[in-house]
Amino acid sequence: MPDPSPPASTTPVQDYLDRPAPGATVDHLVVPRALAQSMPLRWQQVFVGLLADLHDAYSELPWPDYRVVPSRWERLVDLDADGQLEYRDGADEPVADPERHKVLAPIDDPLPRASGGRVEPRPAAPL
Repeated sequence: MPDPSPPASTTPVQDYLDRPAPGATVDHLVVPRALAQSMPLRWQQVFVGLLADLHDAYSELPWPDYRVVPSRWERLVDLDADGQLEYRDGADEPVADPERHKVLAPIDDPLPRASGGRVEPRPAAPL
């Protein structure tokens, strides 16, 4: 017998990632390998199954290689110790308000590397 109640959403991944989520951008989701490998065994089994299904379903697409750079948003003026720089955008135009203009600046990765061993998870809060 079919379930009479409709799903809460037909776009649950989009719904979840449209709100602030660690590792999520408008176009990509980054899952740190050390954390994925540290999940409890059952989670890893489910996750690997989902990844296998994803890769199988989209295997014909020309997947690029990705380079992930740990970054955080910083004000332009905070990146220059003496404040004497003239900031320019990608079109080589001066940035009108560098005090309020934020850019992604590379940082040292605060998360452990996969080679660093297991990272103990804490229970997730209910959705």
